[in-house]
Amino acid sequence: MKVIEVEELTKNFHVKRKDKGMKGSIKAIFHPQTEEIRAVDRVSFGVEEGEVLAFIGPNGAGKSTTIKMLTGILYPDSGRVEVLGIDPVKKRKQLAYQIGTVFGQKEQLWTHLTPYDNFRFFGAIYDLSDEESERRIAELAEIFELADFINTPVRNLSLGQRIRCEIVASLIHKPRVLFLDEPTIGLDPVVKENIRMLIRQMNKELHTTIFLTSHDIGDIEKLCKRIVIVNSGQIVMDDSMAHLKYHYLNKKIVEVKLQEEAVLPQAAGITVLKQKGSHVRLEVDTSVMKINDALRSIDAEHVEDINISNIPLENIIMEIYRSEGKEASR
Repeated sequence: MKVIEVEELTKNFHVKRKDKGMKGSIKAIFHPQTEEIRAVDRVSFGVEEGEVLAFIGPNGAGKSTTIKMLTGILYPDSGRVEVLGIDPVKKRKQLAYQIGTVFGQKEQLWTHLTPYDNFRFFGAIYDLSDEESERRIAELAEIFELADFINTPVRNLSLGQRIRCEIVASLIHKPRVLFLDEPTIGLDPVVKENIRMLIRQMNKELHTTIFLTSHDIGDIEKLCKRIVIVNSGQIVMDDSMAHLKYHYLNKKIVEVKLQEEAVLPQAAGITVLKQKGSHVRLEVDTSVMKINDALRSIDAEHVEDINISNIPLENIIMEIYRSEGKEASR
């Protein structure tokens, strides 16, 4: 069963433009100029009940605009959208009782109140009885392990604790769909993994459909089985996470600082991106060569420092965008 259905969704914005300097400012007052920007361009996709979908792309790709249309905050210029069989444009209030939202960079909790008081407040907003609110708070506090700080003012919580409370607040009314926008932004690796574990548990136990946007590859790789990539307002890939991981996420960036200049390896699976003296930057395709084997192939006995990281998500998106563009032009 599809809980989100989107067909040919389009949204344009009119942006003011002006020439530089004082002359341009004066001209803009008497002869304002605007430019039409297409933020979302005929986007179509569906999301199944209980699915965890990653909806990603570079900044300005149209992710947030799409989410705002799915939740009824913005109206589309054309196309059709339904969430749980509800048109967000016509019945936004009705839809609000069925969905939850968490924005990693925006707070929805009152910081001078405790998490418990915030949860009671949200329960009242969604017309829950006192008994039902208490039952939901107890259930979610156990799942998200809030006992140690549920009565501490939100302003005194760590970022990781606050994010956990933000998620609980969005779940207090048992939403069937949860929109997560950068839920782990700014968190340290340990807290990130805890949040991911809780999201997986929530999806498994509560069967909540999750619509996730993130710039963190770890979020996408560990939470989602399907990924939709958008760029310039259009979908450039809609595929399984397994396919994306096999073709794109098996590449690692290895930065090594050696005690002396080394002879760099010439081997399949290793690409030298940059070398400056004893500083080396390599790209290793782990489907061809393991990281350990790549490091052993460097002609140096002593490594002073080493850093292994994923290829930036923006680079992966642009690579996919270019490859899709080439296929479309054939």
